[in-house]
Amino acid sequence: MSPNILRTTESICPRCLKRVKAHIKEDQGKIIMEKECSDHGFFSDILSDDPEYYHRLESLDNIVENHFEMKKDINKGCPYDCGLCQDHKTPSIFVNIDLTNRCNMNCPICFASAGATKNLYEPSYEEVINLLQKLASIKPNPPFAIQFSGGEPTMREDLPDLIRSAKEMGFSQIQVATNGKRFSKERDYLDKIIKAGINTYYLQFDGLTYESYKKFRGYDTLPEKKKAIQNLRELGETSVVLVPTVSKGINDHEIGDIIYFGRDNFDVIRGINFQPLSFSGRASKEEINSHRITITDLVKLIEQQTNGEIGKEDFYPIPFVVPISQFIESLKGNSMSHFTVHPQCGVATYVFLENNKMIPITRFVDVEGLFEYVKERNENMANNGKIRKGIEIAKIIKNMNSYMDKEKMPKDLNLLEITKGILNGGGKEFLAKLHRKSIFIGTMHFMDPFNFDLDRVKRCAIHYALPDGSIIPFCSYNSIHREHLECKLIKAIDE
Repeated sequence: MSPNILRTTESICPRCLKRVKAHIKEDQGKIIMEKECSDHGFFSDILSDDPEYYHRLESLDNIVENHFEMKKDINKGCPYDCGLCQDHKTPSIFVNIDLTNRCNMNCPICFASAGATKNLYEPSYEEVINLLQKLASIKPNPPFAIQFSGGEPTMREDLPDLIRSAKEMGFSQIQVATNGKRFSKERDYLDKIIKAGINTYYLQFDGLTYESYKKFRGYDTLPEKKKAIQNLRELGETSVVLVPTVSKGINDHEIGDIIYFGRDNFDVIRGINFQPLSFSGRASKEEINSHRITITDLVKLIEQQTNGEIGKEDFYPIPFVVPISQFIESLKGNSMSHFTVHPQCGVATYVFLENNKMIPITRFVDVEGLFEYVKERNENMANNGKIRKGIEIAKIIKNMNSYMDKEKMPKDLNLLEITKGILNGGGKEFLAKLHRKSIFIGTMHFMDPFNFDLDRVKRCAIHYALPDGSIIPFCSYNSIHREHLECKLIKAIDE
């Protein structure tokens, strides 16, 4: 069977980072990207080994117009003018701020640490505060979440002060991405973080065996992870997201065990966000073929290793939720940021627990039917005044039961009550009720120079913010911009 070109996009050469044309093809039961650089030759990478599932994600896409500020004029063209430029389609919803490239670990897979580069990148306290102020002033909507990252952000003594300042500026979610090492050893420091107003801890967590940590981190860090979780539990924290880096042949056999660990520590863990390993331009084709994990691979492994408790069809692409934000936007009459990322960037589901059994939301809610119904109601409600809004809310509440199977729903979950609360204006309170009863399980498959796709980049909602005010999509920053932009701010480390 001859290859079928699904679409043509632009990518970059993994060696010189020059922009090149790329074809997304369906060929011999796989979805592949093919591209060629005039200087460095031909490159091919597998995007999915399940065309049917790949097309399913595409079919569940939602594209709507977002309104947000553009800061950068187009000069060299995407992806070289990131800032954000006029070509971008999704606002900054989740923003990473790297506080340092210092780290208290020396992971074999990390190329960005101060120890590896012999250079220090660390914005001053004043620079970070100024950056937060710029982000808070973004119109019409500032970012929903700020994540302090690194390096290891807990290397900074002023992290509690930065968290407190971000909280005072009104950001809804303040997060820290950490290896947990300091939290496992210094409860006084952790207590300061908690009192400053942190919302969520993104905890590096690569599995439950010595071998995985030895390969990824250089030594067995699992005891430190468990101690950090226990310290968080004892201090009353309940919002940890496990972040496993996943690589074929290293820890892909532990995906189910990681999920079960989350289930067994449900009082503290609220999410698991799997991140397939990304590759630098130095990687060989053999290395990529040996270790690449795609979204399709991941959801199949979840299904296999949970014995079908969580299946691949339980996962939906991130932009699938756009009809909900559109409805709330119409309801409140205020502009909202819509999560219009590309459908191949990530998938997710919510899993509820009952008697230690995991029940994905899709097992008792017809989510596709419900979201289509919400979309129809929104079309009726748009621009029709308060009376029409009240009518549409009443219709949704009245008809919700037709999209739910109460026999399969966890007995302690009253989804209708939560929905009523959200629609009647109690958004945060009732969303919190929903989150307290569920575990979010998802993946964001961040791109690297080998599978880089400008169609995806232009719809990115996870951005890096830099001290000079630049806001750069996650995958562009790590694949293209990080090294030369950090060079402007680094200083040499004295040996």
